[in-house]
Amino acid sequence: MNSFRRGYSNWRRSKLWPCRSGTKGPQAEQSDLEKFFEARKEGHGIWKWKHYFDIYDRHFSRFRGREVHILEIGIYSGGSLEMWREYFGPKARIYGVDIEPACKAYEDGSIKVFIGDQADRGFWRQFKKDVPELDIVIDDGGHQSEQQIATFEELLPHLRAGGVYLCEDLHFAHNRFAAYIYGFASNLNASQRWERNFDNQDRRLVCTATAFQSAVRSVHLYPFVAVVEKRDTPIDEFLSPKRGTIWAPFGR
Repeated sequence: MNSFRRGYSNWRRSKLWPCRSGTKGPQAEQSDLEKFFEARKEGHGIWKWKHYFDIYDRHFSRFRGREVHILEIGIYSGGSLEMWREYFGPKARIYGVDIEPACKAYEDGSIKVFIGDQADRGFWRQFKKDVPELDIVIDDGGHQSEQQIATFEELLPHLRAGGVYLCEDLHFAHNRFAAYIYGFASNLNASQRWERNFDNQDRRLVCTATAFQSAVRSVHLYPFVAVVEKRDTPIDEFLSPKRGTIWAPFGR
């Protein structure tokens, strides 16, 4: 049994967890996004898992009120485009992509809609010529791993520094796009050149950052959701300084 299957199986059977399915914890205050969703009794439809709203708010709230460029892939009934416009404010520029030509009807002064297949890299190459670099990408499109991987590889380089890439509806434990993201995230742990400086007051370890680590700040995993955040500014190295004067004679 490989390590993934061993870890999955052991934790799945674990009796250490204090809660079980169906157990509800304390109710958190609703974000503005969830309030918008709950208030939608009529009009263009919005269909989201409720726990997504806290994830959105955690990663997107810092962009509110700014001139921000947002892409949502998978428009469906158009209601979420209206939700993003309300949440981010009048300075936001919102783009939608869908394979269904009828979705062009959701376009207006602050929303631009493109019709195309997200698995088609040629479509994305043309899209990137027509649209400035993005701050946020939300992939709620076809949900097939081939589509998600092609979209991610084409659009992550088109994401500005400090940008956020969110892919949702990653269902099932052996989801292929989730596995792809696990491999992607493992690059955060790469180590290149190390330098030790323990001969003076400035005692530290220095590890040179890879190009990947310099560009990608973090990868977050939630139920059915993966989020990648890019760094605001590149970094050159990681530091591990030592402080204090009394050290045990064993260990490091």
